[in-house]
Amino acid sequence: MPYEAGEHDCIVVGAGHAGCEAALAAARLGASTLIFTLNMDNIALMPCNPSIGGPAKAHLVREIDALGGEMGQNIDETYIQIRMLNTGKGPAVHALRAQADKFEYQQRMTTVLQNQKNLDIKQALVDKILVNTHGEIEGIETETGAIYRSKTVILCTGTYLRGKIIIGEVNYFGGPNGQRSAINLSSSLKAAGIEVGRFKTGTPARVDKRTIDFTKMIVQPGDVFEQHFSFTSKRTKDINIPCFLAYTNSDTHDTIKNNLHLSPLFSGKIEGTGPRYCPSIEDKVVRFADKDRHQIFIEPEGLNTNEMYVQGMSSSLPEEVQLQFLRTVQGLEDVEVMRTGYAIEYDYIVPTQLMLSLEHKSISGLFCAGQINGSSGYEEAAAQGLMAGINA
Repeated sequence: MPYEAGEHDCIVVGAGHAGCEAALAAARLGASTLIFTLNMDNIALMPCNPSIGGPAKAHLVREIDALGGEMGQNIDETYIQIRMLNTGKGPAVHALRAQADKFEYQQRMTTVLQNQKNLDIKQALVDKILVNTHGEIEGIETETGAIYRSKTVILCTGTYLRGKIIIGEVNYFGGPNGQRSAINLSSSLKAAGIEVGRFKTGTPARVDKRTIDFTKMIVQPGDVFEQHFSFTSKRTKDINIPCFLAYTNSDTHDTIKNNLHLSPLFSGKIEGTGPRYCPSIEDKVVRFADKDRHQIFIEPEGLNTNEMYVQGMSSSLPEEVQLQFLRTVQGLEDVEVMRTGYAIEYDYIVPTQLMLSLEHKSISGLFCAGQINGSSGYEEAAAQGLMAGINA
């Protein structure tokens, strides 16, 4: 049964990287702000790579910081390695990249949100946006019937909008890391006349550090001198946890090619378009058939976990095939998988419906930021969230 639950100047739907920056920007500008998250324990979750920055991304973090955003401060306080990339090239392409302790990153950002003046946080699934007959946003409704009124709503739904997890023949509705997906909200957007499309992205397996032979890999340490993303950073920790470089080989590629008929990417089970900048390992093996090897990086997910992220091996092949091709890599011959890689399909808003302010052209007060706009990466999402929060 719907009931009136409160009123705010600004409502943010989703507490990922876009949502956190949007809510903080609005609240810091003095607006009474309410942010919704599916799970209070997963604010600022890093569902894919446990890092911030790198080529085409690092400068965004610096710009977010210059405009009063939080991402730069947050990664500076929680990184376990930092490194300037592309130092062998000209300064225009130098890019700072930090390896995060992803759990600490979440916890610190959650603390910042909880202590921010003018900002309230609620755990709830938002089912509907409320739009009046004049094409103006009036608020949202949750699955429990709670109606929250506001003249501005910022949608930062990430990959959760009708999200579907795909691993080989297995598929089910859900969000990253075993979370729920928002099914009804997508229908509500369509009912409001918003054009919605379908994208897909993916993530690699997480493997057990204890089952890796690092002596067969190339150590990638961080820089020995301290560096920061934020211009006001006061970090004093001295931590430098290495990553490791390995390569795929002909056995890896043969294993993947021999199982392409089981890949949802090539069997037509995935309808969404993939991202330009992080192709799956299946994609790379098919598209770059002339390459006899591909780089992969083994990256720690945090100080207090044995999970290692296998960057460069995103896959939606069946679980047993993922284990087979991982074990063809030098150093991973006896590896054990802790979390299987998967693809996720999700709805996005066709971004040509938005103005440069990220406000919808025909629904006054409705803003969208991050992966709902088809963006790629935490940093781009955060930058859009900041801009939407300022403009809303």
